[in-house]
Amino acid sequence: MKVNSVDNKKGIYVFQLDEKNYIKFCPKRGGLITNWVSEGKEILYFDQKRFIDKTKSIRGGIPILFPICGNLDIPNSLFGKNYMPFMQHGFARNLQWQHCLNEQKNSLCLILQDTEKTKTFYPFNFELKIEVSLNINCLKFIINIKNKTNIEMPINFGLHPYFNISDFKNLNFIDNPLNCQDQKNNLLRNTFDELKNINNGIDLLMYTSGRSSFRDNFFKRQVTLIHPTPFDLGVIWSDPPRKMVCLEPWTSPRNSLVNGLRKISIPPNSSQILDASILINTLK
Repeated sequence: MKVNSVDNKKGIYVFQLDEKNYIKFCPKRGGLITNWVSEGKEILYFDQKRFIDKTKSIRGGIPILFPICGNLDIPNSLFGKNYMPFMQHGFARNLQWQHCLNEQKNSLCLILQDTEKTKTFYPFNFELKIEVSLNINCLKFIINIKNKTNIEMPINFGLHPYFNISDFKNLNFIDNPLNCQDQKNNLLRNTFDELKNINNGIDLLMYTSGRSSFRDNFFKRQVTLIHPTPFDLGVIWSDPPRKMVCLEPWTSPRNSLVNGLRKISIPPNSSQILDASILINTLK
């Protein structure tokens, strides 16, 4: 396996298993995985035109959410008047990352460390390393978040994969709990009823078993997300008329660093390890 530059102007690289199995990624745009081709089929949705326009947030690929998921329900910074408030989903998806190839494991490493810019939002020294392993029909993530300070470091973490779909009417969701939270109004809803509205746009948070799946009956494939605790919150989000659906693993709900719900605090000079996998299965 190897890493090659494919677009110097946009800063896009390719990490390739073979001609039919590879990912493309952009270190300088948040360590974003822009494309995943599995057995010759494009798994991820990616809005190329919006990606080029740097005044707009990215729609597509797999953005990285850190150190918060969602937003915080307070007008100012959690850390006092000397710090800026977090933007939606934190700062990691807007910063330049480093990358390297782990030749022993045949994996790609994406690395983000604290900088003067992160210190304007977040008063911690940290290292966020994501090891990405690519196999046939499988993308695996091992996330290592290091607290390099002498005090506890509060974090949330999430991945925000956008999946290509044929049409909303062709989707079936499985492995979901009975109830979910509608993040538009924070009300508890029946998951099955809410998923019927996916073509109108949904934003649902749920406590999963650590497994989330959907089937696209036209594309004849099932996408399964494996995300064991404490990475077992799941978000399903759609943004019509885009032919995509997001199936997202989160550690914590919105506003977690304020209300403490499922907040992760990493002890001084310690690490938090998370893992997730995306599996692709062909349907008969």
